Amino acid sequence: MEFKNVLSPIKIGTMEVKNRFMVAAMGTGHGSLSGFVDEQWYAYYEKRAEGGFGLITIESSSVNKNGLNSNTQPGIWSDEFKEQWVRVAKILHQYGTKVSVQINDSGRQNNPLLTDGTPVSGPSPIACPVFDVVPHELTTEEIQESIERYVSAAKRAKDWGLDAVELHCGHGFLIAQFLSPMSNKRYDEYGGDLEGRCRFVCDIIRGIKERCGKDFPVIAKITGDEKMPGGLTIADTKIFAKYMEEAGLDAIGVTVCAFPSLNWMSAPADIESGFNAENAKLVKESVSIPVITVNRVNTPEIAEDIIATGKADMVDLGRGSLADPEFPKKVAEGRIDEISKCIGCLQACLGNMLQVPPLPTSCLVNPITGHESEWKYEKAEVNKKIFVVGGGPAGLECAWLLSKRGYDVTIYEKSKYLGGQYRVGAYPPCKQSILTAIKFWITMNKKYGTKIVMNTEVTPEMIQEEKPDVVVLATGGIPLLPKIEGIENENLLKAIDVIAGDKVAGRNNLILGGGLVGAECADFLREHNRSSVIVDQLPDIALDLYLGAREHLMNRLSDVKRICNAKITKIYEDGIDYEKDGSVETLRGFDNVILALGAASYNPLEEKIEDFVKEVYVIGDAKKAGRTNNATSEAAELANRI
Repeated sequence: MEFKNVLSPIKIGTMEVKNRFMVAAMGTGHGSLSGFVDEQWYAYYEKRAEGGFGLITIESSSVNKNGLNSNTQPGIWSDEFKEQWVRVAKILHQYGTKVSVQINDSGRQNNPLLTDGTPVSGPSPIACPVFDVVPHELTTEEIQESIERYVSAAKRAKDWGLDAVELHCGHGFLIAQFLSPMSNKRYDEYGGDLEGRCRFVCDIIRGIKERCGKDFPVIAKITGDEKMPGGLTIADTKIFAKYMEEAGLDAIGVTVCAFPSLNWMSAPADIESGFNAENAKLVKESVSIPVITVNRVNTPEIAEDIIATGKADMVDLGRGSLADPEFPKKVAEGRIDEISKCIGCLQACLGNMLQVPPLPTSCLVNPITGHESEWKYEKAEVNKKIFVVGGGPAGLECAWLLSKRGYDVTIYEKSKYLGGQYRVGAYPPCKQSILTAIKFWITMNKKYGTKIVMNTEVTPEMIQEEKPDVVVLATGGIPLLPKIEGIENENLLKAIDVIAGDKVAGRNNLILGGGLVGAECADFLREHNRSSVIVDQLPDIALDLYLGAREHLMNRLSDVKRICNAKITKIYEDGIDYEKDGSVETLRGFDNVILALGAASYNPLEEKIEDFVKEVYVIGDAKKAGRTNNATSEAAELANRI
């Protein structure tokens, strides 16, 4: 397939961009409450410039010290930040990349803990449903002060060497609050009708053009559909785009959602690739300036089709640029099979951001993201013979990076399949994209010469005979079997075996355990016209999933009965006894009882080989059963360290 459209240049105002690939403004987690950034911040953006992106938009940066949306957001509200912006512009420009910055104020979507005591403000005293703090209603004078903050920030960006600014008009932040009928209940000149609701952003655009000159490009990212009753719809957005173009806007990006509907901002794998391009197409019908689409553009074919069919003029890769910072370069060089594609898992991007405290943004399929300044993968000075035992995500990731460094690496997999249990994770509905990750890891291992030995279980005797210098144990996990009466019954099924097709469940099933595996087993059975009941000791099921991934799965499981806060006391071949709210209950009469009670580490070799192998390392589930992104991150860190 040819990619001539997505690799062609484009002009945004007076700025010429070398291709249609753009890095979306996403929080990296490398800033601070004071607005200053760390060294990793520069390395993150440089990697994406080196990877060929035509335009990089630096993450949401606050124009207001009391308008932060996180405690790691870069600042651009005063001249004290000049050095970091001058530096990042110089770094990225050396690759022929154009640089913009997304300037933003959170408005009512600000956490009051991030201010100096200044009240959270918005266009109307309507609380954000997430933060539930009624904001101070901005006066007309305060609105003018806010406009000036945006204009001053844009002037700093220009003076400090950036090529453009992007106004964040989406995701429910301050400008979006003025645009949305859900949050703007004013009836003065800044509300009441479409023109009034759009006046705030149009005044900002006009102010920037007056202060910075008409030749300084201004881009806007606007929500096409807030996905909320009473919220912004595409019909409104089409009109706003016209008003903004008339005010001097040079390009417009179309995104989706507000904070209460964040499950759409980082849409998971069950949402079709490029889904938001349809809204971009509708906006494009209303304006003559370039239109940019964002969200779930995760393959070069989708990107090319969007440009070729006129749905949009640029593609703004968010998670796609986390998964592969060299996405454009690989497209240009015809290395499509080497692109590490976003699989929509949300584990290390949104998942890291939602940790307490938040972790820097990374990626399951590319754990180097967020570590660009520290993990260099330099060529090995001394060759080592390395055995990687286990061909799951941790083993595959570690092996290809070690081979890339020049080591003599062999993967041993005891089964006939690579991918470990993660391969089976692709079998439930909407999980097909997992296989693209496994295919990528295999491709990279083959490229760098990793020897792959299948259907071979490694023994201590074999290692003693072959004498590797290093053994990496990535033997994964096995189903956890807690001490519950009856759990050893050989007629009980394991969820992993049911999903893999090794065992066929009956029509009416009882699933013990409501974590990711148990919930997806129920989804798998539903797809195959089988019913199930889930029992779990936690307050709800699928609590190890994030936002959209969980919400969309729960929607599919709406008819699946679940019994939560239940302690299983005895397991029968056709049911269980359990305790709940101080009483003992019995469930019987099921065709099958399916175990999904978690995973335990499987590490049979470490103690047997550590006396005669100088370097033995344990990674992934073999070390501690957990999320796949933790396994690949451990693997990548180890491959850099050996």
